Amino acid sequence: MLTQSTDFSVRLARSEDDLRAAQALRYDVFVRELGGGGDMVDHAAGLERDRFDPFFDHLIARDDSTGQVVGAYRLLREDQAARAGQFYSEDEYDLSVLRASGRRLLELGRSCLHPDYRGGTVMVHLWSALADYVAEHGIEILFGVASFHGTDTEALAQPLSMLHHNHLAPPDLRVRAQPAQFQRMDLLPPEALDRRRAMLQIPSLIKGYLKLGGAVGEGAFIDHAFNTVDVCLVMDTRRMNERQKRLYTRSRDA
Repeated sequence: MLTQSTDFSVRLARSEDDLRAAQALRYDVFVRELGGGGDMVDHAAGLERDRFDPFFDHLIARDDSTGQVVGAYRLLREDQAARAGQFYSEDEYDLSVLRASGRRLLELGRSCLHPDYRGGTVMVHLWSALADYVAEHGIEILFGVASFHGTDTEALAQPLSMLHHNHLAPPDLRVRAQPAQFQRMDLLPPEALDRRRAMLQIPSLIKGYLKLGGAVGEGAFIDHAFNTVDVCLVMDTRRMNERQKRLYTRSRDA
């Protein structure tokens, strides 16, 4: 059942309690709901975490009527990635084309919403706070992996092929899946695409990136630990048109 509350606040985590609340939501979504795992997942405490958490900034959305954290997003700038030793997604994708661009990068990850708040305005609030963060830090390129549930690429042939044929990033932004786990996305020729079927299989988060002018890197990555097929989304803020920019910032004046 969709929660109707409109009283939300979004801010960066300020304390260990804030971070644990985000990790608890992530555990509910990525572990309990989607069957994911990981070396540092704390099943006893119900926390989904990894070694990168101390280096990320964590956006949290709170339902002010209950105090519950109902949305989370984590953000990693280049200076933070340097302290971590790498960007999180470099285990899956070769990011050298982005690193060589000389432009300011921001990695997005672990986006999740409590199931009772999906389809409402929480994601709009998170996107608006993200837009403020991007402006504050002068970010030019946003990127991060987004996931399809399950690891059967044949079952995802329609959406993966549509992303490859219709939304492949331009060469100067085209990251590529690491060779050891590279999975072709062009599983079907363009004439075999069923756009309606493909769009029904694409998760809402990926659709949101596409609406904002996002594009995908070359190749998918199978993440067995998280039980997902991952694609890398890249968004160049300079290439966003005015309509996309309005979508990106539309809740600021709400």
